[in-house]
Amino acid sequence: MIIQINADNNLTVSTEYREKIEGLVLAEVDRFIEHLTRIEVYLSDQNSHKDNGADKRCNIEARLKGKQPIAVSDDGETYDLAINGAAGKLSTSLETIVGKMKTH
Repeated sequence: MIIQINADNNLTVSTEYREKIEGLVLAEVDRFIEHLTRIEVYLSDQNSHKDNGADKRCNIEARLKGKQPIAVSDDGETYDLAINGAAGKLSTSLETIVGKMKTH
């Protein structure tokens, strides 16, 4: 499985932060690894000219084997909060989809 991380022009993702993001996402979806081919993480700052509020956004798109991709997003005051929120939503969505796959 591939994890691809993309960021807008307001953020430079260092190697260390890239590894941290991968760890945060994998911690939430590790039990679904056999169903996934790729995960794409998109980080953006919705109000780059202002420095307040929950303006950091994380979109995560997961590609499932033989299924349409699913996408989730979350906003937070920091990128870490947005990533954790989106990864949690992804885990919930995957649990529903994989659960339905097992019953059919």
